[in-house]
Amino acid sequence: MAARIDHLVTSGTFSLDGGTWDVDNNVWIVGDDAEAIVIDAAHDAAAIAAALGGRRLVAIVSTHGHDDHIDAAPALAAETGARVLLHPDDLMLWKRRHPGRDPDGALADGQVITVAGTELTVLHTPGHSPGAVCLHAPALGTVFSGDTLFQGGPGATGRSFSDFPTIIASIRDRLLTLPPETVVRTGHGDSTTIGAEAPHLDAWIERGH
Repeated sequence: MAARIDHLVTSGTFSLDGGTWDVDNNVWIVGDDAEAIVIDAAHDAAAIAAALGGRRLVAIVSTHGHDDHIDAAPALAAETGARVLLHPDDLMLWKRRHPGRDPDGALADGQVITVAGTELTVLHTPGHSPGAVCLHAPALGTVFSGDTLFQGGPGATGRSFSDFPTIIASIRDRLLTLPPETVVRTGHGDSTTIGAEAPHLDAWIERGH
C-alpha cells in the first residue's frame, strides 16, 4: 500500500519574546497501515497517538523549534518509542520548552527520510527560524512547509531568531523551484500549491513582511 497523508488539527499556545498566543496547528501523519512519521507533534500527544491507531511510529520530525510545534514531542516519543528529529540550528528554541530533554537526532539539508516506501527529502529553509526545514515528498506531490510558506505568503519574521530576507531566499530558491502543482501542506491553516504562491513573490518582497 502506498503512503497516504493523514491530517489533524490540535490547539494550544505559542510563546516567544514574552508573549503567548492561542494557536491551531496542523499535524501531518505520513505512512501506510503499518508505519508512519509525524510531522510536528503539536499540543496533544494523546490525540496524535490516537490518529496513529497503533501504527509503528518511525520518527517525529520537527519542522522547527517553536514551542507550538514541539510541545507534545517528548510525550509522544515516550509513548511510542519514536525518535524526535530537529535541525540543530533550532536547538536553542527547543531548550526553552524542553530544557532537560534533547532531541534524539539531527535533521540536515538533503537528508532522506523513508516511510512506507516513500521518500521525504529535508530542505533547510531558514528565515522563520534558523533551523526551519520543509519536507518534500515528490511521490506524494507535496511539500510540508512548516511555518516557512503559507497560503498568501511567507511565515512570520517579526520575532527573535527570524529574518525576512532569509525566508524570502529560502522560499525563492528551495520551494518555488518545485513543480507548480506541488501541494504545500502548512503548519497552520489551509494548504495551497507552489503554482498559486509563486506569482506573488515580488509583492511579498515589496511589502517587506
